[in-house]
Amino acid sequence: MESTYDLMIVGTGAGGGTLAYALRNSGMRILLIERGDYLPQEPENWEPHAVFDERRYKPAESWFDGEGRPFYPGVHYYVGGNTKVYGAALPRLRTTDFGAVEHEGGTAPAWPITYEDLEPYYGAAETIYRVHGESGEDPTEPHRSSPFPYPPVPHEAAIEALAGKLRGQGLHPFHLPMGIDLRAGGRCIRCKTCDGFPCQVLAKSEADVCCVRPALESPYVTLWVRTRALRVLTDLKGRQVTGIEVERAGTRQVVRAARYVIACGAVNSAALLLRSANAAHPNGIANASGLVGRNYMVHNNTALMAVNPFQKNGTVFQKSLAVNDFYTRGPDFPYPLGNLQMLGKLQAGMLTAAKPGVPRIVLQGMADRSVDWWVMSEDLPDAENRVTVNSAGQIHVHWRPNNRVAHERLIAAAMEMMKAAGYPLVFVERMGIETNSHQCGTLRFGTDPATSVLDPYCRTHEVENLYVMDSSFFPSSAAMNPALTIAAQALRVAEQLASKSLPELGVASRPR
Repeated sequence: MESTYDLMIVGTGAGGGTLAYALRNSGMRILLIERGDYLPQEPENWEPHAVFDERRYKPAESWFDGEGRPFYPGVHYYVGGNTKVYGAALPRLRTTDFGAVEHEGGTAPAWPITYEDLEPYYGAAETIYRVHGESGEDPTEPHRSSPFPYPPVPHEAAIEALAGKLRGQGLHPFHLPMGIDLRAGGRCIRCKTCDGFPCQVLAKSEADVCCVRPALESPYVTLWVRTRALRVLTDLKGRQVTGIEVERAGTRQVVRAARYVIACGAVNSAALLLRSANAAHPNGIANASGLVGRNYMVHNNTALMAVNPFQKNGTVFQKSLAVNDFYTRGPDFPYPLGNLQMLGKLQAGMLTAAKPGVPRIVLQGMADRSVDWWVMSEDLPDAENRVTVNSAGQIHVHWRPNNRVAHERLIAAAMEMMKAAGYPLVFVERMGIETNSHQCGTLRFGTDPATSVLDPYCRTHEVENLYVMDSSFFPSSAAMNPALTIAAQALRVAEQLASKSLPELGVASRPR
């Protein structure tokens, strides 16, 4: 069986979904495939036990660390990808993140594009993903050519009071840019099950809701769910992809297109190219540089719970505040530390998965009195931090965290900040290899084929009609959530693809 299209996109997350949306009216006949299905809207979407203890929405698969030990990855195979359960924080990277940045643990390399190259696409992505924010509060905020499309998410009383205390310490707390539907008549009810949960009312700005479903209104866009890409096929010289072998409904078939976009996430995209090795590409598709799968990054992440035992926190929607005062340098430390942003309000049911031995009543008492933060520092590229695939096709993630001195200093700064704000008890939980929601870097882009896999428009250097459009392209991880940057680059790549005329694209200019 064979099917033919102008463009085939593998994956429906922030990269693939946004790309399909941007090209929906281009006249190209587009096939979008997703290995999962639509995530069901059901009561369990908002049930902590089902989401965290039972892992209801995570795949029944294991990856392996560098020592061969299995772990359950934090990935979700649904239309919309990981955006179905992300926290919907959608900040831009800082201007300095696009240049070389010296850290205590090493150097974050420069990107082949500048912030100004991406700036207009950031603005467009914010509109598509309904970003709510406030400019002028964050001292590290980059230049904007347009305002946020929607006003900031208002702080609830306890968080507004905390913001005042932080300003009293000389800090500059700001409204975290959030992608939720708080428009007039919007769907958001400001619940406490946003961060880490699927949205039962589809009020979160996910790739599924904001991009894939609108794209499917076009007669030119087709979606196949429960369809897994198995191998990328090339011609004998390896310069052109001739098809992608997929498995759908238990049957294998080859899909052919003029151009192909891999958008499976940084680990799975690299794994697909490695699994597709052939005579022309013996070490994996587009891997003459040896960099496919290398430079895996995932951020240094810690959850911080600050507790005032004498004061309850009645906040429901907590994820509205962030602090970047330590982004470019720390207290008495000349190097960057990272970003602090509120977590969605922790609940006892969310904590039992991480602390199974602690009685639920104790965890509930802590959660009722806590303010909860995500502490995030940059993970630096290291060629030995990499994704490999064994002979059985199993994924191995070799990752040793780095830049830890800066991260520990950021944790210390956050603890001191919260104690000074009236929260004497502070608990931290450092995240490990399984917390890979910010995975990036395995197929970095650049101008030199010897030091990068993709060009600045995310086309592979070696294969003329193959693109990768997910966080794989990041040369550095910065210390901000990656989703908006993925979406902005997808819009930039879509503009490049759309500039090609249909005769050049080739195979099917009209829908069937």
